[in-house]
Amino acid sequence: MAAARPLKTDWAADDVDADELPAPSETTDADGITTIITWKLDEQDRKVKVTRRVRRRMQTQIVSHSVAERKHWAKFGLDKGKPSGPDRKTTIVGENLHFRIAPVSKVEPEAADPVAAKPLAGKAVVCRLCQGAHFTAKCPFKEQLAVVDSLNADGMDGEAEDDPSAGGLAPRGGASTGGKYVPPGQRAGGGAGESMFRNRDDLPTLRITSLSVDADEDDVRDLFSKFGRIGRVSVVRDRETRESKGLAFVSFEEKKHGELAIQKMNGFGYDSLILNVAWSQPRGDRP
Repeated sequence: MAAARPLKTDWAADDVDADELPAPSETTDADGITTIITWKLDEQDRKVKVTRRVRRRMQTQIVSHSVAERKHWAKFGLDKGKPSGPDRKTTIVGENLHFRIAPVSKVEPEAADPVAAKPLAGKAVVCRLCQGAHFTAKCPFKEQLAVVDSLNADGMDGEAEDDPSAGGLAPRGGASTGGKYVPPGQRAGGGAGESMFRNRDDLPTLRITSLSVDADEDDVRDLFSKFGRIGRVSVVRDRETRESKGLAFVSFEEKKHGELAIQKMNGFGYDSLILNVAWSQPRGDRP
């Protein structure tokens, strides 16, 4: 009578054993060729055997004493008792990169002038006043030439008064100015014309100091508009940063409104500062 086969109690053990890959193996023949066999799963979960054959050559390298001593240290952990050197099964040795530091010169090249390095595309710079090789705004003879032009203009006006018929058509009640336009209010014999806008010096203007740098034109207008009709508001700012300098000018349409504003707002506390409000002096009367 045949012996009965033992029944399997764990049917999943076969599936687990089937999914496990064999351990990699490494053998070396007499010619020094090492055969490395590994296993992997392909896209269809099939076991694929990968065989690699490599030849290893011993390379001698001169290292420091401390590096040579570390190679003879005893291994510990899972590699305890194994020979010195990296284990190819668990360690990947990278390529050694050697850097050579080249001497760097501390002498910096001279920076070229950007204005001189960039030509003006074949255009020459000519001053419109003295015909020199510089910009008109930087002409050193600007003030002297302005005086000469004013003297010439006065002489031409005198000649035109002596000979009113010379020079073709002249404006009514005025003299010839050598082709230069002169407003009717400034012509000889002409009355003072009325300007469309009033000058700031003609308006009763207040000068406000100790103003908060955070206050803008709208804030200043809100502070002083309750005293009367305002012509203009100007806050003095820095040309580069555009930040307020704590100075403002307020022009009223009537002088009585400005006087009332001085009485009420001089010494008024605004944004942790005490305002100083006074009449703005004309440009000619300022110290």
